[in-house]
Amino acid sequence: MSEIEQRLEELERLGLSRRLRLVSGPQGPTVLLGGKPVLLLCSNNYLGLADHPRVREAAAEAAMRWGVGAGSSRLVSGTMTIHGRLEERLAEFKGSEGCLLFGSGYLANIGVIGALAGRGDVIFSDELNHASIVDGCRLSHAEVVVYRHRDVEQLDWSLRKHGRRDGGTRRLIVTDSVFSMDGDVAPLEAIAELADIHGARVVVDEAHATGNLGRGGRGAVAEAGLEGEMDVIVGTLGKALGSYGAYACASAEMIRYLVNTARPLIFSTAPSPPAVAGALAALELLQERPHRVQRLRSNARVLRRALAAEGFPAADTEMQIVPLIVGDERAAMRLCQAAIERGVFAQAIRPPTVAAGSSRLRLTAMASHTASELEMAAGVLGDAARELGLDPASLKPALPERVAAAQEIERLELEYTELVAYAHDPSATGEGPVSAPFDLEQDTESIPALTPALVAAGAPCAVEHAEDQARASSSTAVPAAPFDLERELEGIRAA
Repeated sequence: MSEIEQRLEELERLGLSRRLRLVSGPQGPTVLLGGKPVLLLCSNNYLGLADHPRVREAAAEAAMRWGVGAGSSRLVSGTMTIHGRLEERLAEFKGSEGCLLFGSGYLANIGVIGALAGRGDVIFSDELNHASIVDGCRLSHAEVVVYRHRDVEQLDWSLRKHGRRDGGTRRLIVTDSVFSMDGDVAPLEAIAELADIHGARVVVDEAHATGNLGRGGRGAVAEAGLEGEMDVIVGTLGKALGSYGAYACASAEMIRYLVNTARPLIFSTAPSPPAVAGALAALELLQERPHRVQRLRSNARVLRRALAAEGFPAADTEMQIVPLIVGDERAAMRLCQAAIERGVFAQAIRPPTVAAGSSRLRLTAMASHTASELEMAAGVLGDAARELGLDPASLKPALPERVAAAQEIERLELEYTELVAYAHDPSATGEGPVSAPFDLEQDTESIPALTPALVAAGAPCAVEHAEDQARASSSTAVPAAPFDLERELEGIRAA
C-alpha cells in the first residue's frame, strides 16, 4: 500500500474523507444535486447576484469585448480598462483612496500579509482566522503570535510583549471581520485602538461582511465607523458580489507599495475580464438596490427563528451564517446526508476547516430565498436530527451566544484564580419576516467544584486545567487529525 493510499484510508477511518458534489444550474435558491432538486442552504452567494441577468450579461459582453482571459500578470500586459473601472468603484464603495484586484481571496491575503511583514517582524492573528490568513502568516516568515478568539485583552498583552515600537520591528494585526464558520464579528473598534496605541498596522478581511453589515452592505469596518482607519481592507468578489476574484482597499501609497511587493499579484495572471465585469455589474446592483441587503438580513432572522422553534440553539440576529454544531464528524455527515435526502443541501464542515469536536452544518441564508423556503428547511433539519437521535437543543451554541456569557466567565475565572492563589499561599489573599417571493424582479431583472462550570462556559483557565487533568489520567494519546493545516501551530508561537 502506498503512502497516499494509507493517508486516504486514515481520512476515511477518522470520518474526514471528502468528495466533490456536482451541482447543476446556477447558484440560485434551488439547484440540482445528483439530478434531484434541493434547496441550497450552504452557498456564499449571499445577495443572490451570481445568476442575476445583468451580471450574466455583463460577463458575456466582457468576454466578447476583452476575451475570456487576461493573458498576463497585472504588471506585464494583464491590466485592462475593466480592471481599472472596478478598482475605482470598489475604492469609492469602501471609502478608500485606492484599490487593487487579485485573482482570489487566498492570493490577496497571502500577498498583503507577505508585503507587510517578514523575517524579524511580528504578526498577531486571531486563532479562528481563515486558512488564507493562516497560510499568509506562515509564508511571510514573520514571528506569528496567535491570540485567543476575539480576546482583545490577550491581544493587548501580546502587543506589549512582542516587538518594538521604535521602527526596528514591523507589527501587523490581521483578522477576519466576520468569521466564516461561526458568523461572529471581530471587535474592530478595540483592535483599531490597540493598533494606534502600540504602533501596529491592521489588515481586515471583509469577505463575509460585505453585502450584509454596514450602511448599504459596505461591511463591518463601515458599520464600526472605521473607514479610513484600517491599513488594508481585503475583500472578495466571490461571495456577495457573485463572481470570482478579490481586492485590497487602502491608501494610494499603500496600493503603490502592494503593486511593487505583493508576490501573488506580480506572479499571477490577472483576473479574467468576464469575472471582473460581472463583479462590477453586481456592485452597481448592490448600490442601486440596497433593499437586497435588508432582504438578506430579514431572511437571516427568519431562518434563525425557524431553527430556534425546532429547538436548535440559534441566536435571534441578522447574521446570515448559522452554524449547527453537531460535534462528531460522522454525526455531522449523517445529518447532512439526511437533509439532502429530504431536499435541503446544507454541507457538513469538518476538520481541518473547524476544530476537532466542532463539526457542523454551516447554513447560509441568501437574499433570494423566500421565508417559506427557509422555514421549510428548518423543519427538515429538525426532523432529520431527531430521526438520527440528535436532540436539536443539545447542540453546542454558536460563538456569538457563548460570547454573550463573557461576564459570567470573567466572574467565574476571577473566583477560580483567587482559589488557586489561596491554595498556594493562604496569606496572599487579605423588522418582521418578509414572506413575499424575492423581487426578481422589482429588479426587473472550590477549584474542583468551580472547574465544571468554567469548562461549560468556555473559560480558558479551566479548559486548560481540565485538559491537563485528562492528559495526566490517560495513558493513550488521541491521534491528531491529518492535514490539520489550520490548527497545527508547529513553528508558530502562540502568546
